Amino acid sequence: MRPLSIALVGNPNSGKTALFNRLTGSRQKVANYAGVTVERKEGEFVHDGRVVKVLDLPGAYSLNASSPDEAITRDICLGTHDYGVHPDLLVCVVDATNLRLHLRFAFELRALGKPMLVALNMMDAAAKRGIDIDLAKLEQALGVPVVPTVAVAADGAEALKRALADGGLPLPPIDVGDGDHHQSVRRALAAAVSMPRATAELDERLDRVLLHPLFGLLSLAVILFLMFQAVYAWAAPFQDGISAAVAWLSAQTSALLPDGILRSLLQDGIFAGLGTVLEFLPQILILFAFILALEETGYLPRAAFLLDRLMFACGLTGRSFIPLLSSYACAVPGIMATRSIQDPRDRLATILVAPLTTCSARLPVYALLIGAFIPEQKVLGWFNLQGLVLFALYLSGILAVFAVAWVLKLLNRQKSDHALLLELPSYRLPNPRDLAIGLWDRARIFLRRVGGIILTLTVLLWFLSTFPAPPEGFTGPAIDYSFAGRLGHLLAPVFAPIGFNWQIVLALIPGMAAREVAVSGLATVYALSDDEAGIGQLGALLAADWSLATALSVLTWYVFAPQCISTIATIKRETGSWKVTGFAVAYLFALAYGFSLLVYQTASALLA
Repeated sequence: MRPLSIALVGNPNSGKTALFNRLTGSRQKVANYAGVTVERKEGEFVHDGRVVKVLDLPGAYSLNASSPDEAITRDICLGTHDYGVHPDLLVCVVDATNLRLHLRFAFELRALGKPMLVALNMMDAAAKRGIDIDLAKLEQALGVPVVPTVAVAADGAEALKRALADGGLPLPPIDVGDGDHHQSVRRALAAAVSMPRATAELDERLDRVLLHPLFGLLSLAVILFLMFQAVYAWAAPFQDGISAAVAWLSAQTSALLPDGILRSLLQDGIFAGLGTVLEFLPQILILFAFILALEETGYLPRAAFLLDRLMFACGLTGRSFIPLLSSYACAVPGIMATRSIQDPRDRLATILVAPLTTCSARLPVYALLIGAFIPEQKVLGWFNLQGLVLFALYLSGILAVFAVAWVLKLLNRQKSDHALLLELPSYRLPNPRDLAIGLWDRARIFLRRVGGIILTLTVLLWFLSTFPAPPEGFTGPAIDYSFAGRLGHLLAPVFAPIGFNWQIVLALIPGMAAREVAVSGLATVYALSDDEAGIGQLGALLAADWSLATALSVLTWYVFAPQCISTIATIKRETGSWKVTGFAVAYLFALAYGFSLLVYQTASALLA
């Protein structure tokens, strides 16, 4: 029996991705659609001996696409473009608690006349709210099979699996009339759905606080503050465990090898470089756990709504919030997510400020320097000082986003259309299984980077820092004679006014490919510069070699610097303009150098 290919399609916030996770579990892969950079998720499962291949299409509100993501969904549903996927069946996922909105898209898909069924998701939430849905009557109104699902429950997709085993063939055709899908939705709701008088009392009570102009902003600030406190407070034991494991492995390996090139490569290159980067995985995962949980609860669209007025005053829009929040993971998908912004001026402004958000690749640098130079102590008896500094760095990035967007608004007087229409999904508890899958995906991405580009660049930097060997009679450190040492000393005068030594300059160069490489680069350079250096001692070496003013300058540099080739390439791809790309690189470098200069010179004067 040949595999059945299905495509999950539906509005954003329908629980479509949660249902995809429920069906496929760990049997997933992520790639891009052929010819475009929009991400696609595929997976499969086996039911009654039949393999079912599942494609999770980008969320869409209509087949009248207003963004590249929606265009992908439209083209696959219509079959007008070959992206290498040809689903046998469309599975339209709708939110049972929000049928008035979600059924309109279901009727639009139904009018295509293609094999289809409807997965009525979040049936448990509908039951709790007292929403009574007659599945048979709704099925009759839609003209396709309707099956109940609860994506967050262990057996919540069994009815869907049984329906797929039957092929999901459509019922006899229905008269779609003049195509007025809104009228069709009204008829279906009247025939099949009984709504209680108050279906969202909890949502309304929460929204009275979380969407309040004052208390809502305070709540958002508290949430972000607690998130950054947790990054330090919760991660420390796991980091200590990773550090101890890497140190033990390094010691065991070194004991088995004689002194020489191979031992230097393993100890000074791989263990010193990669081991230092790996220590920051727990902090990255804790940060992402918060972001994923906020997304699962339905809070993020509300935060976008809450910040819309402030962001509009600065030249952005509430629609910029989700792409900018995505940029805290990585600016590349954040910039790509600006495709959902319809106004060209707002989209361009969001693209230009997205690199200022503090992506997860900066976190290892922040954590290293904060741990080395900021004492671990309590403030007011409650708050971790290191967490406060991390919060201040993230806040600096946020303020920079608003400030730069405001300047761009002054430079570009072109008016933008400001109409923020957002669906506010019901509040719900995060599903631990979906959180686990999301964190595992993030861990895999990080570990692939560690085992790929970071390992490659670390080994390359070790080679450049080791060769050529100094001639007999050379009195300085051996690394000074190497290719890397010469390059670092050559560029050092350019960065001397902002307090950077040649080791910092050298670490910045491979850091252009991946910011985390700056940490492994520093670890490798200092391990080769100091014969007494050991695994896990990088923070102590930096504290002994740098002044506090230098550390603050480096932290400031990383708030602004355009240190990511992938981000620069994405700006070029999304804007199609070298002029815009050049402007982005120039202004980010100018901000980084200017503010680092101000911080270093001021701190040096105050600490003198």
